[in-house]
Amino acid sequence: MPEANFHPFTAVCADAGSEVQRGIATYRALTGVPPEEADIATDSNFDCHVLASILAAASMDGGPLPEKAGLSGYELAALLEHYFPSVGVKISEQLLAFKCDENDEIAMVRDLLLKQRSTEGRIGGWLAAMIARRAIEPGHLWEDLGLRNRGELSRLLSRHFAPLAARNNNNMRWKRFFYRSLCEDEGLVMCTTPICTQCNDFNLCFGEESGESRMAERRRDVLLQTARPVISVDWPI
Repeated sequence: MPEANFHPFTAVCADAGSEVQRGIATYRALTGVPPEEADIATDSNFDCHVLASILAAASMDGGPLPEKAGLSGYELAALLEHYFPSVGVKISEQLLAFKCDENDEIAMVRDLLLKQRSTEGRIGGWLAAMIARRAIEPGHLWEDLGLRNRGELSRLLSRHFAPLAARNNNNMRWKRFFYRSLCEDEGLVMCTTPICTQCNDFNLCFGEESGESRMAERRRDVLLQTARPVISVDWPI
């Protein structure tokens, strides 16, 4: 791996929405198009869209990108080299040496996903780690993965973790479904009410997860305003 600085392919807009602007710029630098123009008709295009979306969402949080994305520096370098070779990202020794401090919660969700992989290659392992890390964020899982809607998350899980996705036949919220699956696999009972429709927390598990993604919302606002100068900055490591 070349010993060079991490290529600064993010951009920051000098206003209050700079974090979201950084996410949009990151996605566009990786794919060549803004998120709303992504072509996801084929599985390979969809995979690139998913990976770029997760990295864009992670970049919006600030701090070391590998930690926010759930990967080590070497894993991030391998992912970028395999799926986005045209970007020409170079990884510094400092970033390559980065290792995530994994907590038990992340490890449990990651291992749950790893056991249910349904595609070949390294992408399943990368996605399991990335989804598990982003699942500890407070929003809907599809939002914290940078995806455009819940349907994209369902497609992602059905493609790469089909046996697990098939078990969610009642369309429970995915994050809640992960934790319920963990309890069931350990022979535990997460719910105090055996019938979901009689539970006071029904909306927490099955409530609507619709809405506009943060990047789409921000791009819409920007288009309604006078263009402002964009400032290039180095990636925070």
